[in-house]
Amino acid sequence: MSLAPPEPRAPEAASSGGGAPVASLPDPPGPGRRGAFLRIVRFGRNPLRAILRLHQRWGDVAMTHIGKRRLYVLSHPDMVRDVLVTHNRNFIKSFALQRARVLLGEGLLTSEGDFHLRQRRLSQPAFHRDRVAAMAGTMVRYAQDAAERWREGMEVDATREMNRLTLAIAGMTLLGVDVEDEADEIGHALTDALGLFDRLHNPLGPLLDRLPVPGTLRMRRARERLDATIYRAIAERRASAADRDDLLGMLLAARDEEGDGGGMTDLQLRDELLTLFLAGHETTANALAWTWHLLALHPQAEARLHDELRTVLAGRAPTAADYGALPYTRAVLAESMRLHPPAWTVGRQPLQDFEAGGYRIRAGSIVLTSPWILHHDRRWWGDDVDAFRPERWLAPDFEASLPRFAYFPFGGGPRKCIGEGFAWMEGVLALATLARRWRLRHVPGAAVAEKPGITLRAVGLRMRVERSA
Repeated sequence: MSLAPPEPRAPEAASSGGGAPVASLPDPPGPGRRGAFLRIVRFGRNPLRAILRLHQRWGDVAMTHIGKRRLYVLSHPDMVRDVLVTHNRNFIKSFALQRARVLLGEGLLTSEGDFHLRQRRLSQPAFHRDRVAAMAGTMVRYAQDAAERWREGMEVDATREMNRLTLAIAGMTLLGVDVEDEADEIGHALTDALGLFDRLHNPLGPLLDRLPVPGTLRMRRARERLDATIYRAIAERRASAADRDDLLGMLLAARDEEGDGGGMTDLQLRDELLTLFLAGHETTANALAWTWHLLALHPQAEARLHDELRTVLAGRAPTAADYGALPYTRAVLAESMRLHPPAWTVGRQPLQDFEAGGYRIRAGSIVLTSPWILHHDRRWWGDDVDAFRPERWLAPDFEASLPRFAYFPFGGGPRKCIGEGFAWMEGVLALATLARRWRLRHVPGAAVAEKPGITLRAVGLRMRVERSA
C-alpha cells in the first residue's frame, strides 16, 4: 500500500527551533477525543493499522488521544532525525518500553541516561566489525545444520524455522551455549515472553500485567525459563574462568575505563544478554521469514539471487570474506526490510514540549515514528514503492540519494541498534547458505499476514521446500 499524505508540509518546517514559543503553537490535526474507546480497541488489535490510518487521514504530524495520553505520529524523515538525533536528549524511551522493564530489566533497550551510556560503552566492543566477522563461521554452521534438516517436498512454517535458526546462532554467539536441543522449549518461552510486547501498545496493558490472567501467567513462566538459561550460562562461565570470545565472555571481561573501572553484576549481565538474545534473534528471524515470502512471490528476483550464489560460491558454503561479494543477496534482504521492517515502530516520550511541522508536541506524550510508514512513502521511493525490487539498492549512489531516515530499519542516533552489523552479516550469510541449496514455495491456501507486536512477524507462512534450480 503506497502512501500519499494530504498536503505534506515542506521539509524545512519539520525541524525544531526558532520562531514562536512552542507553547503558543497549535496542536496537530487529528480525530480529537471522540471515539477514544474505539481507538483503544483498534490499537490493541492492530497498532500498525491504527497509526497508518492516522497518517493517511491527517498527514505527517497527526495527534490522537489514547486514554488520557496524547499520541503523536510523526512521518517525515526530518522529524525522525529531530527525535532520534538532533534533539535526542529531550526524549526517553516510550511508555510502552518502560513497561517492558518487567521482562528486560535495565538492558540497552530500556535503560536511560548515564547508566545506558555506560552499558553501551561496555557492550560496544563485542560488536566491532572484526568480532562480528569472527562469528560468521558459527552463523554458517547453524544455517548448514538447518539446510541438512530440510528435505525435498517437506512443508515448514518459515517463521518458526528462521526463529529456530537465529535462536541457535544467538545462543552460541551471545552465551557460548548450544541451545539446539532446547530450541523448541526456549522458543516457546520467547514467544510467550513476546506476548508481553503485544500488550505494549495496548492502553489496558498495565492493568493486564497485574492480573492473574493466562497471558500474564505465561509471561511470568517464560521469564523464569529464560532467566534459568541465562543465569546458568553466567554461573558456569564465572566458575570455569574460561576466556571465551563470545558476547558473554567479552561482557564479563569488560571494564568501564571511562567511568568507575568496574564491570557488570550478574543482574546487569542478565538484562543485557536477555535483551540481545530476545531482540537479536527475533528481528533477524522475521527479516529472513519475510524474505522467503517475497522471493517465492518474485521468481525473477529469486533466479538472480541463485545466479549470484552459484557464481560467487561455486557450490561451497559462504564465509565472512564473501559478504562484500554478495551485493544482490544483501539487496534482497534490504528490500525485504523495507517492505516488512522487523522493527516497525520507534517510540519516544518527550521531556519538554517541542515543535514538529509547526505544531506543538507536548511533554509526557507518546511520540511514534514508523519505519513501515516511511518505507512505503512514494515521496521517497517513487511510484513503484510497493514493488519488491532488490535491484534498486544496486544503483550507484541510490542510498546516498535517499533522505536520511527515509529508510531506518535499525533506528538511528545514539540508540541505534547496537547489533546492526551482526544482523546484516547473519542475514546475508544465513540466506546465502540456505538458498544455495533450497527454495521455498507457498503451500496452497496459506494466508500470510503481518502481526505487529514488538516486531513485525509473518504469520501463516506455510511453505514447501524445493531444491534450488
